[in-house]
Amino acid sequence: MSNKILEIKDLKVFYESPSSLFRTKSVVKAVNGVNININQGETFGLVGESGSGKSTVAKAVLNLVKSQSGTISLENEDLLNLKGKSLRRAQKDIGAIFQDPYSSLNPRMKVKDIISEPLKVQGKRDIDQDVKKLLKIVGLDQSMDNRFPHEFSGGQRQRIGIARAVSTNPKLIICDEPVSALDVSVQAQILNLLKDLQKNLNISYLFIAHDLSVVKYLSMNIGVMYLGKIVEMSDSETIFSNPMHPYTKILINSVPVPDPKIERKKKFNPIQGDIPSAANPPSGCVFRTRCPSPSKECKEGKSEMGLIEVQPGHWVDKCCLNCK
Repeated sequence: MSNKILEIKDLKVFYESPSSLFRTKSVVKAVNGVNININQGETFGLVGESGSGKSTVAKAVLNLVKSQSGTISLENEDLLNLKGKSLRRAQKDIGAIFQDPYSSLNPRMKVKDIISEPLKVQGKRDIDQDVKKLLKIVGLDQSMDNRFPHEFSGGQRQRIGIARAVSTNPKLIICDEPVSALDVSVQAQILNLLKDLQKNLNISYLFIAHDLSVVKYLSMNIGVMYLGKIVEMSDSETIFSNPMHPYTKILINSVPVPDPKIERKKKFNPIQGDIPSAANPPSGCVFRTRCPSPSKECKEGKSEMGLIEVQPGHWVDKCCLNCK
């Protein structure tokens, strides 16, 4: 039986947007009732457009934003109820890799200081050898530890960020769009590195991205997020072979196919309009304003949302099952 590392239950993260001359104060429902389970050594991919709330989920796990309700449990210990030393002790088991390798590293710090910072926070001493070992693990020369970030390429900087993330031997790493700012060839190298680290260190990943092809390569399970809610969730193979939510179908259809003959035959129906504001979401089903073929009840905003299990391990929003 798999060991559950992370369990998120009914997570809600709301912001209060400031009022202005033309706008009254409102509540932004960035994350509205999200449930996620990640087992040891597995990757859960969270996908969706910008503004869907996926990065806010990551920030909530990292304790960077306040959650209104729900639980975030790391090995059955609710992080939202921890404070002080107990929270810091739990946080050493969670690493983070950020999107921009240029802004996520302090330009005034040497590589050895960047990588060793989490170790120092944990009270470790004589860590020079640890830094050299970490550089080797991520595929960088050990002699690079005295250099500054500006002396490295984007891919090398992301490797430094990965070395920092694994420095405390975490059980879970939050990967928030870790390859979207990199060239395609470099993306493949970083993804392969993450796979190797997972295999060798038995790390779990919460992998956040908007590119489904990237998520497919790394993830065992996938959740598709739209306007603060997960609208479909299953294992990677099922999501790609049998997508049931119209939003998932559109996202998968937008993934390029290497074979030009197949690509030309694809019927591409792009999603219409922009994602609505989380401060003023549509009534009923939040996807109804962009759904290509909503049911009558859905179109009128009278339907209710909620995931139902259509087959073992495959969850889909119940409203959109009626949309053809």
